[in-house]
Amino acid sequence: MINVNDFKTGMTIKVDNNIYTVVEFQHVKPGKGAAFVKAKLKNLRTGATVEHSFNSGVKVERAHVEKQNTQFLYSDGDTFHFMNMNTYEQMEINRKQIEEEAKYLKENMDVDLVFYEGELIGINLPDKVSYIIKSTEPAVKGNTTNNATKDAVIETGLTVRVPLFISEGEEIIISTKDGKYVSRA
Repeated sequence: MINVNDFKTGMTIKVDNNIYTVVEFQHVKPGKGAAFVKAKLKNLRTGATVEHSFNSGVKVERAHVEKQNTQFLYSDGDTFHFMNMNTYEQMEINRKQIEEEAKYLKENMDVDLVFYEGELIGINLPDKVSYIIKSTEPAVKGNTTNNATKDAVIETGLTVRVPLFISEGEEIIISTKDGKYVSRA
């Protein structure tokens, strides 16, 4: 059991028979009434993000998740294939389980599969990943307002906003947390 006042980002907890990871949290001390902890939690089974308020001092169960270092091999339709880098065992995951993460996966990418009591509940991607731009429009001369951006399609098919100076074939770094352009690779 862990006190909600001791929350840390990335911690995994069990609330109402669901496994969550703490995305962000804030201690709130209103002028009147008792203090509480407002937390943004990501359900590891469904991928949904929920806001939850806990009274200060409440204890929740800590969920001990196990991570396995794997490599993404390929996908065929809605099935994604991974290989454990220690045992060389191959595992399959359905697209529904990793809907959000699937758009960032590229072959030979190292990811962590997350298990809770033997149940596969999701994957952890690296924070930043480099991708090659497959298509984007050329920059138009004179179209330079502050922080001007354009759409670009990366090798996984995901469309991201990039600065005007980025062109086709370039390698860029994208944050897998929010899908935003970080820098050139």
